[in-house]
Amino acid sequence: MPTISQRGEQMPPSPIRKLVPYAEAAKKRGVNVYHLNIGQPDIETPKQVLDAVRHSDFKILEYSHSAGNESYRRKLVTYYERFNIAINYQQIIVTTGGSEAIIFAFMACLDPGDEIIVPEPFYANYNGFAAEADVKITTITSNIETGFALPAMADFEKAITPHTRAILICNPNNPTGYLYSQEEMEVLRQLCLKYNLFLFSDEAYREFCYTGQHLSAMNLEGLEENVILIDTISKRYSACGGRIGALVTKNQSVLDSVMKFAQARLSPPSFAQIAGEAAVDLPADYFDVIKAEYMSRRDTLVERLNAIPGVYCPNPGGAFYAMARLPIDDTDKFCQWILESFSYEQQTVMMAPATGFYATPGLGKDEVRLAYVLNKEDIRHAMVCLQKALEVYPGRTNK
Repeated sequence: MPTISQRGEQMPPSPIRKLVPYAEAAKKRGVNVYHLNIGQPDIETPKQVLDAVRHSDFKILEYSHSAGNESYRRKLVTYYERFNIAINYQQIIVTTGGSEAIIFAFMACLDPGDEIIVPEPFYANYNGFAAEADVKITTITSNIETGFALPAMADFEKAITPHTRAILICNPNNPTGYLYSQEEMEVLRQLCLKYNLFLFSDEAYREFCYTGQHLSAMNLEGLEENVILIDTISKRYSACGGRIGALVTKNQSVLDSVMKFAQARLSPPSFAQIAGEAAVDLPADYFDVIKAEYMSRRDTLVERLNAIPGVYCPNPGGAFYAMARLPIDDTDKFCQWILESFSYEQQTVMMAPATGFYATPGLGKDEVRLAYVLNKEDIRHAMVCLQKALEVYPGRTNK
């Protein structure tokens, strides 16, 4: 029988979705599961965005330009102007979600065996994208005691080898919610200039900053040829299923290379481009309401977590995730146990074990990621379930 490829063997499964069968089984038993495991907001997609798709009128659902509809790319230019990012529409390539933008960036900028430095914990799917591109992720560790601040420049320099070609960040961060400061972004600027590195900047959560101002990597002086901006409408407009993202750069050689990959997959989704174009025209105060709601949810979650004996959760500065340290032996076991063997008043909670967000073996075994994408009442109920579960979990420790 033919065998699958080595790449197929090495492609990691999603640590975020691996517990789905246990959640499904719990629901079949009549247990209500609070989903704090994945960044799927419960906030409605804006009606204006959906109406643009519903009311679209054309006779043929044809291919768009491989870089995306020109009208959408021109509209995105006006969106980025709001953040002092000065680009033209030809410096934007629309992608099938932010995921494809990352893959295109890896494929265009890196050769097989090249290395990317990523602060850990990091978005777990970066591992999968690296496996697809046959490149290596090298990590430097941030820790919960500092709220997952960017590691020192010396830590980056220790990790740099002759094969290092790029640094990858997510700002604000998934899974930690950490918002990088201007001083930290300056450290990254100096590193990229000193070692001639690309800076891949995943800015999917740009609008959701609570304790400071977001500084885009595109605003770093002197890095015009180094920065590759990764973007998506998924979280911004609660449109995860639209699968529309963007790769933005001023590096013409990268654009030319990425364009060849874009042509090979023909075009990004047409209906979602219509949705994305309409989203740019949302009222200026749209994000004020959404941001206030997420901030309120964050405050509820963090307060309730830190009130549970033995639990510690730093206050995230952005996105809609929090990392918490639990007084248990193994969060992989715990997150399965709480779905499989526990319920409180026919309720339980689903979380993402943090081990899936670390590359260093042994890290994250007492941490979980929680996405505050549910309303505050559901978050409160979920925290009651978590506290009750920790009281009876066989693997509880005395931290």
